[in-house]
Amino acid sequence: MEQKTLSAVKRAEQKKGANNRLRRQGKIPAIVYGNIEATPVAIDEKEFFTKFRTVSENMIIDLKIDGVSHDVLVKDYQEDIRLGKILHIDFYAIAKDKILRSRVPIKLTGSAKGARDGGIVELHLHELDVECIPRDLPAEILIDVTSLEAGHGVHVRDVPAPSGVKFLNSEDQIIVSITHAKVEAAPAAEAEEAAPAAQPAAAAAPPQAG
Repeated sequence: MEQKTLSAVKRAEQKKGANNRLRRQGKIPAIVYGNIEATPVAIDEKEFFTKFRTVSENMIIDLKIDGVSHDVLVKDYQEDIRLGKILHIDFYAIAKDKILRSRVPIKLTGSAKGARDGGIVELHLHELDVECIPRDLPAEILIDVTSLEAGHGVHVRDVPAPSGVKFLNSEDQIIVSITHAKVEAAPAAEAEEAAPAAQPAAAAAPPQAG
């Protein structure tokens, strides 16, 4: 996996007011913990969004804190969806030779036979929990669904794990399946078949002579 770099500077203040000032200056407050002493930092918002269009938990980042490199993962973040801004990031510093746990996104490849026959592709899991050392952490798990027919699915046990990677999900969990398309109900019977035609009203009797 390609490793990207990101610059950070240590920050002393962690109060709400100080964080808001950083945001107004185009910075994102963050904290780094894990394999190092917990360290509050600030990163440049423009640099972050230029290099990382999406925030992924399985991407190892070379975070340079005041010029000193640390391998980190994004463990959590706070986002203002309305403004499209990230308010805070938690980075987890990792050791290159120690096993870590992370989540890796699933990507389907190919056009499923069942879908070509009119079925519907249903993705039940969007990512897998994995365990490995950092250098073996995959960017994504590819699953070829070309031969998958309607009424069938792919379980965790059916997917070969990349070298050095262990899946932590239950082997019986289903990842993707092809369901049969629903058949439209037959149209209702015509009204003339549902009820007999109305009978004409009886004619009135003629008046009798006095």
